[in-house]
Amino acid sequence: MASFEARTAAGEGRVTVVLSGDCDLTARDQLTHVLLDAVSREKAVFVDVAEVSFFDSTGVHALVTAHHAARGRNGRLFVVNAGGAVAAVLELTGLDALLRAPAEGHRHA
Repeated sequence: MASFEARTAAGEGRVTVVLSGDCDLTARDQLTHVLLDAVSREKAVFVDVAEVSFFDSTGVHALVTAHHAARGRNGRLFVVNAGGAVAAVLELTGLDALLRAPAEGHRHA
């Protein structure tokens, strides 16, 4: 069983949240907390999911919750580096289009 980790790095006018491991029910509280904290600090938040090995409805819910929080502050949440099964879940739910970064760092495998 893979563990979950979220690392945050602040940059000029943006926060990048790098996720790794399994975004599942066991990671729900930590994932939601990290994303909401990031959108409360900057108007642009980039969520890098390149190292995510599993992504279920818990991850979808956390992204949607953070997206709404960001929009409520006139900010944006973007997902970058989605590939494989993670990209498939984002595409299936429509989050790939909703949270696509403007011409940077987005790959779709």
